Amino acid sequence: MKKRRHRKKNWEKLDNTAVLFPAIASEETTNVYRISVNLTEEVDAELLQKALDMVLPKFDGFNLRLRQGVFWYYFEENGKPAPRVREESAFPCRYIRQNKNHSYMFRVTYYKYRINLEVFHVLTDGMGGINFLKELTYQYLRLAHPKLREKVGDSLSSDTSLNREDSFLKNYKHSSQKGYQTKRAYLLKGEKLPPGEFGVMHGYMKIPELKKVCHAYGVSINEYLVAVYVWSVYTECMHGMPSERPVRVAVPVNLRPYFNSITTKNFFVMVSAEFHPTKEIYTFEEVLKSVSESLRSQISRENLEKLFSYNVSNEKLLAARIVPLFLKNLAMRYVYTTSALANTATVTNIGNISVSEEYRPYVEMFHAFLAMSKGQHLKGTICSYGDTLVFSFSYDLTDTSVQRGFFRKIAADGIAVEIETNGVNYE
Repeated sequence: MKKRRHRKKNWEKLDNTAVLFPAIASEETTNVYRISVNLTEEVDAELLQKALDMVLPKFDGFNLRLRQGVFWYYFEENGKPAPRVREESAFPCRYIRQNKNHSYMFRVTYYKYRINLEVFHVLTDGMGGINFLKELTYQYLRLAHPKLREKVGDSLSSDTSLNREDSFLKNYKHSSQKGYQTKRAYLLKGEKLPPGEFGVMHGYMKIPELKKVCHAYGVSINEYLVAVYVWSVYTECMHGMPSERPVRVAVPVNLRPYFNSITTKNFFVMVSAEFHPTKEIYTFEEVLKSVSESLRSQISRENLEKLFSYNVSNEKLLAARIVPLFLKNLAMRYVYTTSALANTATVTNIGNISVSEEYRPYVEMFHAFLAMSKGQHLKGTICSYGDTLVFSFSYDLTDTSVQRGFFRKIAADGIAVEIETNGVNYE
């Protein structure tokens, strides 16, 4: 009787950023982000499942399971049937339990006109998530509209990357210079929402109006929106008073444009926008100047290279030692806690999301937002589609005064804002 041969499964290392997430992930700190697309028609669950079944095998970066070795976590080819698509019935960004999800580290849900992709950050960053969601949406629309399928075919879009390069390793230079902040920042505190609840608030604004205001201030859209966030914390929580600790906002920077990369693995670093009120009464212009200067001083190819090179050098140092994984996890949790508490919040800019011309009649809007992390109870995410930008707050505090102050300031600057929430504690 012949023995059945099992095909050897492919495996790969985690990138430099990804190694952190399994060490710190929990029910409270899920490290799951969401990117969603709103269509012009209600979603058909069966067709969405079929689309996922067709697209997933084409994406090696999502067809993975996380394994734990003696010294490191690693990825292994999954190969199981795609996770089940379900109608959304719970709050977003929940912890993903692999053993209840066919061992996958992402989930796909839908609600009326919306398709949601939620990703455990160990797999990829926002750019990789958009890459996958767009192809899933394209495939779904081709199934829903056979004439569209006849017109465009059934292959992946030419601008969709499947590249799995570790761009951190490719581009790093040995460095011993620490780049991240460790001094404690001003933290938002207060009554938390009941366990498991998760607040979401979207503010829609037209890009031409936003550009006009930013041009008048002499700053970029990103600098302006981060500064308005800082201003709302300063006015609503600090009440315009001096503080021992600065308001410091972590701002992820996509490294791909700076290093000519098309990788679908994580490839970003954090810089910090800082404002430290040491006297009474600052104007918004002073806050904006502090924020824009701190961001501009850090966002250069040379400095970004230093930031991730330090992290890669440390990883290589750890790798050179035969240190068991549980000890590495303790070290990484300590580093994470120190850096997390050095920031009041995180505000990330996904950028402008575009879709191929043939699909535009069916796509209305994109949204994105982040899960909570240690000490950070109110996060912001920026993304745009067409001529509309949406700033999305995600939060787990009952007090929404910072959110309201944020949108009041934008409206006061002459930008019309339309607000939408998921109904959690919004007055």
